Amino acid sequence: MIYSALRWVNGIALHWFYRDIPVTGRNNIPADSPLLIAVNHQNALVDSLIVGWVIPRRITMTAKATLTDNLLVSLLFKTVGVVPLRRISDEARKSTGVPVDRARNTEAFREILDLLGRRGAVLIFPEGKSHNELGLEPLRSGMARLALQARDERLITGVRILPVGLVFENKGVPGTIADVNIGEAIEMDSWPNADHVALTEEIAVRLRRVSEEAAIPQPEALVTTKENPSLKEWLIGLAASWGRLTHQLPVRLARRIAVKRSVDADQPAMLTIMFGIGFVLLAYAIQLTILGTLVRSFWLSTIYLVSLLGGAYWAAFERHPRRY
Repeated sequence: MIYSALRWVNGIALHWFYRDIPVTGRNNIPADSPLLIAVNHQNALVDSLIVGWVIPRRITMTAKATLTDNLLVSLLFKTVGVVPLRRISDEARKSTGVPVDRARNTEAFREILDLLGRRGAVLIFPEGKSHNELGLEPLRSGMARLALQARDERLITGVRILPVGLVFENKGVPGTIADVNIGEAIEMDSWPNADHVALTEEIAVRLRRVSEEAAIPQPEALVTTKENPSLKEWLIGLAASWGRLTHQLPVRLARRIAVKRSVDADQPAMLTIMFGIGFVLLAYAIQLTILGTLVRSFWLSTIYLVSLLGGAYWAAFERHPRRY
């Protein structure tokens, strides 16, 4: 329930910054197979949010363990089910002459393998870091090792590696497009050997195909209009207009502050979402307080809150109500 609610809010909040998030290759997403999701990593935490919104299954995410140094982030990770991974670069940076522990992620890998055994889905960034390069950085071998270990040691059948490419029109500019391309999965049951190097290379080939070799759809292709809308479309348009009216001020304010406070291109979208949620909740509280003072009706206040939430949804998804 908590995950579904957060996913719903996440989808709306992403559209406060990006004009659209078109998706190709949805049919490549396995419905219930044990799944390792390989994603290129060019926009920090936003990459996880986009994949979590697009993939219609519950996803366990991985993140660098240093983020858990923040108690609030650590609590959030435990709530939504994030597996922290200790990167060798972070361990070496804080090392005091003691050799880096090569078994530092043993417990995390065991948790991921247990999830695969329960036919779960796990998101991993095989590049091992977020970056601003246009192309794919060299992949780490951890994902390939996990897939082979799941198949050969845990004897888990049906494991697949799904390549998901994220292509940003301009990741730090509001109102741009974040394109998602989902490629053909690698089926571990038919993978011919136990060579993690060869498997890593194949993951790179497929990930490169859906990321650096993919093109963003033209904006004109994303817009559809009808001269005579149906009643349903008219009602959706009305709800979307209400949503834009009631959310425009807090969202614009969040965008403006986020852009001003950002020091690199990774930050504007994430900060817009963070500030946006805070400002929108504040706007809701103010409106409901005023309404409650004027009419003193619990049910009317509840109906008004539902209208705010519905307006937020349709303001984000008016153009493509059936896409998600």
